Amino acid sequence: MNILSVENVTKAYGERKLFDEASFYLQDGEKVGIIGINGTGKSTLLKIIAGLEEVDEGTVTMANHLICSYLPQHPSFFEEETVLEALLRIARAGSKSVEDTGVLETRGKAMLTKLQVTDFEEKCGILSGGQRKRLALVASLLTDADLLVLDEPTNHLDADMADWLEEQLKQRRGAVVMITHDRYFLDSVVNRIIEIDKGKIYSYQANYEGFLERKAAREEDQRASERKRQSILRKELEWVRRGARARTTKQKARLERYEELKNAQGPVSDGQVVLGSVSERLGNRTVEIANISKAYGEKKLIENFSYLFLKGDRVGFVGKNGSGKTTLLKMIIGEEAPDAGEIFIGQTVKIGYYSQEINEEEMPPNQKVIDYIKDQAEYIQTSEGSISASMMLERFLFEGKDQYGLLKTLSGGERRRLYLLKVLMKAPNVLILDEPTNDLDISTLTVLEDYLDQFQGIVITVSHDRYFLDRIVNRIFAFEEDGQICQYEGNYTDYHAKVSAKNELGQEAAKKEKKEKSETDKSWKKHETKLKFSYKEQRDYETIESEIASLEEKIEQLEAQILTVSTDFVKLSKLMEEKSQAESLLEEKMDRWMYLEDLKAQIDAQ
Repeated sequence: MNILSVENVTKAYGERKLFDEASFYLQDGEKVGIIGINGTGKSTLLKIIAGLEEVDEGTVTMANHLICSYLPQHPSFFEEETVLEALLRIARAGSKSVEDTGVLETRGKAMLTKLQVTDFEEKCGILSGGQRKRLALVASLLTDADLLVLDEPTNHLDADMADWLEEQLKQRRGAVVMITHDRYFLDSVVNRIIEIDKGKIYSYQANYEGFLERKAAREEDQRASERKRQSILRKELEWVRRGARARTTKQKARLERYEELKNAQGPVSDGQVVLGSVSERLGNRTVEIANISKAYGEKKLIENFSYLFLKGDRVGFVGKNGSGKTTLLKMIIGEEAPDAGEIFIGQTVKIGYYSQEINEEEMPPNQKVIDYIKDQAEYIQTSEGSISASMMLERFLFEGKDQYGLLKTLSGGERRRLYLLKVLMKAPNVLILDEPTNDLDISTLTVLEDYLDQFQGIVITVSHDRYFLDRIVNRIFAFEEDGQICQYEGNYTDYHAKVSAKNELGQEAAKKEKKEKSETDKSWKKHETKLKFSYKEQRDYETIESEIASLEEKIEQLEAQILTVSTDFVKLSKLMEEKSQAESLLEEKMDRWMYLEDLKAQIDAQ
């Protein structure tokens, strides 16, 4: 069923036209991802869908009684409101029905805890940007709205949180429309991709992998049509040059056809960020971290960590939010000091630091785009020769009059793209990237990844983006318990596989230890005297296999029921508890069965 229609809409801000007679339709239950170059209007489209922006022309039609819950890119709250008060207020406002407050509160607290927001009485005014985003995300997920509209829901989530959110959205029955640059997330969750390109909206019934294939096919079709047009145009031009007399109706029609072909506009290629290799020579001594430790109060972030970065290193740091990753990067650039140990920087090292947070001092809102870049360098030496600041801006899709606009007029994604350019204009030979995938569009990310492939220096990155880490790094350092930073060779997928295998071994060892203890402590220990079944043991031996089979069947039935009630959290909680009890009982029965079988074998052998 069609629940939303955006038909032939036009939207402009001043002379900047975002949408030009664009259309978009949404079916109930669809999971849609919106992608496009920063500044093309992705967030504006979400606001139009959510009813927060008016269109200049065209129509937006919603199904009757449709309830929409909107997650903005930068949520705001009443500063004196507590976390729990804000959560319940937003969740109720975005719901069709009124859920019991106690149940809603229990569910909300469980979700917030999963996303590492644990002080429910804390005032919203003192929350960090990441905590605000996660609070608003949970409030949206708590609603029973028909449509979730999410702007960058994966920002400020670590890998485990992103996995959790994937499952939440896949199990949700209502429709979801979201902007995200997390390509693994898109691949896993969505079943349709919407691309915004030069004022038009293109729809692909596919996940991210399918979108790449279908977009390539669409662009090849466009190129083939353009080649055919050019071929016909050449033939018509030859005919015109032969001096044809435009006297007959037939000749007039042919001349009109030539003019039409000549004036037709061919396919316009996507705007594409272009990066040439930019860096200075790196000497033998690079960056050395020697036995550093760092703590804030009783919270130990880093304990006795050492590493010598080698030429060509591609290193990724991963870990939970608040574990100390950004603090480590700030110690390397000298903004923070370690409590113990030292960090040595070689004389030829030139660091380019891409910060996770950009304040007004770094990007003055009333400064012009061109002046912001010229403050760093008027010219830069690349592999192609000397290139001016203006030419570099053009390569980063800031053309003509856009270069003389003010920074405050840029979208969040455009600001990040411009900031990346300023970092690269330093011609660094050590690039330190703190969450570079936040707010950068996929097109810019793919070009950045290609640039890093050619980059001659060292790359150090903190990122939760699994795709980016797989694409770029060859060594992972994971922040673990008590300030320990553990080294893993390979990319993120290699790291994840090793951690999973290690966790499975730990679980197996714990199960084995529990089983051995259980066999020792059970009241039915082996008899010291001549072995034989007691009355109870004989009765258990005769019935235990059927009891085990019944429990296994019950667990299967509960698992099937759990899948059908994934959005009814009260019933889901009850079923999960029942399943847990059945599994515990099954484990006891299995222990008992193994004991009885062993006892029977010993009795038979007497």
